[in-house]
Amino acid sequence: MPSEILLKIFSYLDAASLLSVGCVNKRLCHLASDNGIWLKVYSRCFLPKRNMKSEQRGALSWGCATLHDKNPGYWKKEYIFKQTAVVKTRVMRLIKPVDPYTGLPCKNKEAMKASGLSWIIVLKDKNGKEYVVEKSNLLFKDTSVTIFWYSTNWPSVDILSTINLFGVTPLFPDQSRFPSKNGPRRRSLVAKYHLANLTTSSVAVGADKLVQLFGLNPGLLVGLWKEKNEIAFVMASLHYHQLLERSTLGSATVQYAFPPNQPVWDDTDPEYGLHDYSLHLDMHSGSCTYLCGTFKSLFCRKGDIANGYLRLTVISLKDNTKHLPLAGTLGLSWETDVFKGNVKDCYVMNVTLLDEAGKPFWCFSAPVYMDLCSKTSGLYDYMGPLYTTAYADSGGKVCVELVWLEETKEYFIVSLVLYISTKKVNNWFGTNY
Repeated sequence: MPSEILLKIFSYLDAASLLSVGCVNKRLCHLASDNGIWLKVYSRCFLPKRNMKSEQRGALSWGCATLHDKNPGYWKKEYIFKQTAVVKTRVMRLIKPVDPYTGLPCKNKEAMKASGLSWIIVLKDKNGKEYVVEKSNLLFKDTSVTIFWYSTNWPSVDILSTINLFGVTPLFPDQSRFPSKNGPRRRSLVAKYHLANLTTSSVAVGADKLVQLFGLNPGLLVGLWKEKNEIAFVMASLHYHQLLERSTLGSATVQYAFPPNQPVWDDTDPEYGLHDYSLHLDMHSGSCTYLCGTFKSLFCRKGDIANGYLRLTVISLKDNTKHLPLAGTLGLSWETDVFKGNVKDCYVMNVTLLDEAGKPFWCFSAPVYMDLCSKTSGLYDYMGPLYTTAYADSGGKVCVELVWLEETKEYFIVSLVLYISTKKVNNWFGTNY
């Protein structure tokens, strides 16, 4: 078909359809990027409605005089850039209000809806073949979002090399309808996980009669069928802190790099960086919340700095007035199209640590498990088995001790201690501990 006729046909298409046509081959990509067509699309969308006809005629006459001065695809890029900027402005307006307890935006869920954000995982095998799995289930909590993927057509775990987690946004979000999965979308790499020797190189989180759970940092849980040793489901727990940036501002191959914190040196406080921390802790499993609370005025004495860590005692073993019960029996619920289950003694821990200015300092959301400890609690008030939960990453460590009370059928947190990396503190506050 002659190019002139194709250009006439393309002039009746909207922006999304033009981008889809451009994916067919090089010729159609070149024609569907025509500056004359995209200038009309740009003018229809971004010119003011009043006096639009006269302004549009002026813009088009000016555009026709300068079309040959612009590089191919110029107005296409301008349209996409302007659309992206409009969505970004809308999202930034929503995340501006901050919750005083968590230090995080109050309207994360609304902001994600406004951007059309969703998540996918891409499994890549050792030959480079990719398998894309769309989101199956989504759960919002106070400080995190939990995403479940399950399918009947998972590739064998033995042939897989990596799992890539992407945030996906439609290029042109339309508030009047749900974004089409077949429309133009962009990927932003959130995290990359290596699956080589999954069962030996990752953390074994727990198991029930049907599945075994393995954790990969940050925040990914892979469930394998016990009998077949194949993937049953994948769960990602993502903390809201910097989630929108990671899920929207990165590229398909490179994660978004956050600007470093600019420390403000306080030369009047010799213990600057050691006090006035606030912790928001959320322990949950699916829709069940076991504990959600805020702990303020946390501090570390200089004598408690050892082995490259600052020690912040949140709940002391010796102070039983601060020991806290957990609501319900801990267990991580899961389900697929056919089966469902619950792995005991597992849960998701969300930690949000704020500095003295109320800025998020150390944040994570991750599946964790409880280990039965050989020693007893040593406390007269709690005559029961002692369990421990531990988590560690480059920012620090969390150590939790819990006692199971058979009489009341509940767990009590009798000790909760944070160990913050001195390297992180020094970089954040501009200090030297």
